[in-house]
Amino acid sequence: MIPTQDGTDARFRRKIKTLEELRDIIGPRPRERKVIMCHGTFDLVHPGHLRHLMYARSKADVLVASLTADTHISKAHYRPFVPQALRALNLAALEVVDYVIVDQHPTPLENLAYLQPDYFAKGYEYTEGGGLHPRTQQEVDVLNTYGGEVIFTPGDVVFSSSRFIEETPPSIGIEKLMALMESEGVTFDGLRRAIDACRGLRVHVLGDTIVDSYVYCNPIGSSTSKTPTLSVKLEEEVHFAGGAAVVARHMQAAGAQVTFSTVLGDDTWKDFVLAEMERHGVECRAVIDPTRPTTQKAAYIAGGYRLLKVDRVDNRPISEKIVGQFVDELRGADVDAYVFSDFRHGIFGRATIPELTGALRKGPLRVADSQVASRWGNILDFQGFDLITPNEKEARFSLADQDSVVRPLAMELYRRANCRVLIMKMGARGIMTYRAPNADVRSFFTVDAFASPVVDPVGAGDALLAYATLSLRATGNPVVASILATMAAGVACEHDGNTPVTPDQVLGKLAVIEKRVQYA
Repeated sequence: MIPTQDGTDARFRRKIKTLEELRDIIGPRPRERKVIMCHGTFDLVHPGHLRHLMYARSKADVLVASLTADTHISKAHYRPFVPQALRALNLAALEVVDYVIVDQHPTPLENLAYLQPDYFAKGYEYTEGGGLHPRTQQEVDVLNTYGGEVIFTPGDVVFSSSRFIEETPPSIGIEKLMALMESEGVTFDGLRRAIDACRGLRVHVLGDTIVDSYVYCNPIGSSTSKTPTLSVKLEEEVHFAGGAAVVARHMQAAGAQVTFSTVLGDDTWKDFVLAEMERHGVECRAVIDPTRPTTQKAAYIAGGYRLLKVDRVDNRPISEKIVGQFVDELRGADVDAYVFSDFRHGIFGRATIPELTGALRKGPLRVADSQVASRWGNILDFQGFDLITPNEKEARFSLADQDSVVRPLAMELYRRANCRVLIMKMGARGIMTYRAPNADVRSFFTVDAFASPVVDPVGAGDALLAYATLSLRATGNPVVASILATMAAGVACEHDGNTPVTPDQVLGKLAVIEKRVQYA
């Protein structure tokens, strides 16, 4: 079911109640109509769930389905896969279910005591060799305080939602997106207006330039019968101004006015980068350092596979003189947003980040991204920023945490970074966003990836960073920023090489999704 923005699913939503509404409906004990409650995650409603719910409904007059709120789900790596608003709607759409509540507590104990259902249904798997699971015993103890009873449903059909999600996650990205948009009051017209509002924003990008070279070859076999050396025929070379340079180009393509500060060597690649920046309308304030080369990374590709990657780099920290030049530029910038695009190739380090961060004026949005694909970097070096956009690997590196599941990992990074918004990139699984919670909003949400087909995922994070920054600055809305950033990343994945994503491409992807919703 795709939630719609015209309210056509209202007949199901009427079943979703607050705790207080439900207590008024079912009334106090003793009741004429018996009430039975089931509780669970209900992430993917499978045949085991249906058998459980049908059996429970056969034992009473009213079936209440209680589901755990997103914030309390920590089992399996990428759960909850389905956000609570959509999980509640899925249950409400079942004829066998009379009412649905979202339990904001980590266990059902408080709601059992508050609602006092006549029966509480548990799956047979919660009995252990004839005894009770310890958590089930706690629930039984609550039921005993008012005379309620636990009923165990047959365990003849048992499935694992976690296994389904980890091994073969279903494609419900649009349904999850619509549930998020509806719950947050975000419309497609609003997203289109947000893209338009990005035009004219002034941004200062500081970061490491990387020339990305794609060397396309055809394999022609081994060059000799005595060694396993692969021989290839060179077909074409394509070069892109990448790294922080493509972040600046993405922003310029989106309509922003971009100033770009970087370090280049005194070589032919410097000339290439400067020409590319000029061609795309980016004001490039490059510091030329003759003691180091312009960073270049060449990927040799044959038949769609990357055979070899050759890096031409010098990762020494930049000099104090160059740091001073950047500090002066940052202090003098009259901008709407600062962006630090860190690839750890000399500009950013423990010695330079405090100086560079200290030069930022109050008022403009402060954004940082620190990529650690082949270098050591730590997003926690950028404290108190408005937006940070690490991927899962970078988050684990910064926290020295290889074991936590994704949601607690993101929450801890959000807390430790002291940032306003965190967008954690999860590759093919999309993003998870944490934002400063208040009484009216949830602390986190997810947006699935929207890329089909995936041609080249390298560089998707740069497009995400650019559009997240601009849309967050334009609207102040982390939900809008996350959606548009994900759409931009999806566009980037669908093209080979590091080419700027345009607003028309993002609008086109939104139009496809909106059309699918209308015809669902």
